[in-house]
Amino acid sequence: MEFRPTRISEVVLIVPRLFEDTRGFFMETHNTRTFAAAGIDADFVQDNHSESVRGTLRGLHYQIEHAQGKLVRAVAGEIFDVAVDLRRSSKSFGQWVGMTLSAANKHQMWVPPGFAHGFYVRSEKAQVVYKCTDFYYPEHERCLRWDDPQVGIEWPLCPDAALSISGKDRGGVELARADLFP
Repeated sequence: MEFRPTRISEVVLIVPRLFEDTRGFFMETHNTRTFAAAGIDADFVQDNHSESVRGTLRGLHYQIEHAQGKLVRAVAGEIFDVAVDLRRSSKSFGQWVGMTLSAANKHQMWVPPGFAHGFYVRSEKAQVVYKCTDFYYPEHERCLRWDDPQVGIEWPLCPDAALSISGKDRGGVELARADLFP
């Protein structure tokens, strides 16, 4: 595996080593020793899988207590995956990183605890699988507004697809009013 730092060093793009032949392919998506050697020392306790249609934007979610690290990949279709640093003490506080993850490129993104996470579906459908370092606690879930001008995420919205956002996500708060990490 290749671990590529992003402009926020703690968020990492992971490119798997692919073994292909006439039968198909094989790749390792997680190995505790390999990840730890790359500085990602995470114990995963929960796996999630979602399917969404083109134009769906999910997020930006985080848990203010029991913060989750997430290892995200698209197993079908294509998404634009985003992480926003919500750690007040960080030099990259309020900054975001976005990467294209797809079934075709097989890339993964490591989103550490202390970040809000979301994604936008660019293909007709996408299935997203992600591993979490802590369990889901609905009472601690928060949502950062997807279009907060202070954060300024440059979402690559599809001009031919209506934007679809849940009511909960539409109710996300701006960074200036968000519950934040130390």
